[in-house]
Amino acid sequence: MNLKANILPMTDPYYGQRLTFVSNAQHLYVLIMSWNNDVTYAMAPYKLLALPLGSWPLQKYDKFSLLRYILCCLGMIAMLILMYVEIYHDCIDTSEKIDILMLTTCSIIALSKISIFRIYANNLTRNFTSAINDYLAIDTEEKRTIMLRHAFMGRAIYYSIVLFGVMGILGLILTPFITSDNNAQLNVSMNEFTLVYPVPTPCTLGRFHISTNLYLLIFVTQCILIVMTCTANLGSDTLLFGIILHICGQIEVLRFEIANFGVENKNIDQIFSKLTRRHSYLLTHAKLLIDAISFVLLVQLLVSCILICTIGLQFILALKTSDAMMIAKTVSALVTFMSQMFAYSFVGDYLKYQAEEIAKSIYGCNWHRFTAKLMKNILFVIARSHQPVQLTAGKFFVVNLETYMSILKTSFSYLSFLRLMLDA
Repeated sequence: MNLKANILPMTDPYYGQRLTFVSNAQHLYVLIMSWNNDVTYAMAPYKLLALPLGSWPLQKYDKFSLLRYILCCLGMIAMLILMYVEIYHDCIDTSEKIDILMLTTCSIIALSKISIFRIYANNLTRNFTSAINDYLAIDTEEKRTIMLRHAFMGRAIYYSIVLFGVMGILGLILTPFITSDNNAQLNVSMNEFTLVYPVPTPCTLGRFHISTNLYLLIFVTQCILIVMTCTANLGSDTLLFGIILHICGQIEVLRFEIANFGVENKNIDQIFSKLTRRHSYLLTHAKLLIDAISFVLLVQLLVSCILICTIGLQFILALKTSDAMMIAKTVSALVTFMSQMFAYSFVGDYLKYQAEEIAKSIYGCNWHRFTAKLMKNILFVIARSHQPVQLTAGKFFVVNLETYMSILKTSFSYLSFLRLMLDA
């Protein structure tokens, strides 16, 4: 692998700030002079989760970051192998099967996300570097307010997702102890524990005579794997939501500039040229981001649909047997996956809304005072803003609130049919 990279200059057409990129996506290196408080407020939470996994876009893509990525992948592959062995032996109860199903699917999604982040590192780094320069180039309080409002939206989603993740991790770790019988304690000789693990492994580990020290080592290792899988899955989502919302904020800032365009009749043609190039610049970065996460969204939607239907069926069975623990577990899983899908749909719908509002902003400015040539150019900008900018799964399935409602409607129709079949 070539560790040398060519430096490519790139200039923001609106702010005129020069950005430096490294052409090799695996070793993309961004030089940032300083992080002000606004940049720290907007970016620091995402770095906290992404950097340990080797998927932080602004890291130095060296051997150490590659090592973190490889270790993370090996951990999730080990989780998948362990789950496969448990399913193959089929000696677990229904509750443990749900845990295995969720861990398996979460490991697959998390592995695909961090891998895509490495493959499309150039796309993500260009977006995040542009975001930092946007914050460093703030020149009015109105722009700062708009950008910080979108940063707050990203942080709100971030903390909500982290809360769900912590609840899921604690549920997997503590549930075996809550549901186990009174024998799940240290025996009289103080040398062994009854085999209770965060990851359901009675088929692989429950048959062996394991000492206390080895048990504690396996227990801690499984906890680390669970935290790693949850972080790679939900932490990657927060990273995507944060940068997409920043692009939405920049489009709103552009709308603010367009709304004030023409108030002062000085250098109108030059200012309009800068605004149109800024518009094209933002759309290009949005497309780079959409291309990077298209496959991830496809995997996420397919897996989420399957899990909603499967766990929903288990919820119906739990209601029939009045199993309180199973009901709580299935409800928690359903809420988590549905909230995750809703976040993607909301962000995708909001991005499309902001892009389409450019046309209204241009129409609302003082275009009637412009020259005939400039009026014609405005028509081209309006036509371009009507072309949809939206998240797509696999580049053919649009991700927005309408498709989210369609997925929920289909899933609950399927569950309603199953419930009628069970009652028959």
